[in-house]
Amino acid sequence: MSASDKIENAADKAKGTVKAGAGKATGNERLEAEGKADKAKGDLKQAGEHIKDAFKD
Repeated sequence: MSASDKIENAADKAKGTVKAGAGKATGNERLEAEGKADKAKGDLKQAGEHIKDAFKD
């Protein structure tokens, strides 16, 4: 996994965490759901990168 991919995935996860927290704090269910989706997207992309790395060896 390249460094830029790691940074991008971490950014997605962080953005999702912030959005979900803001949505929960304000009672905005849509924002909270978007945040959870962004975080899941970062997790999924990171898992995909790990799988690609496993097959490179």
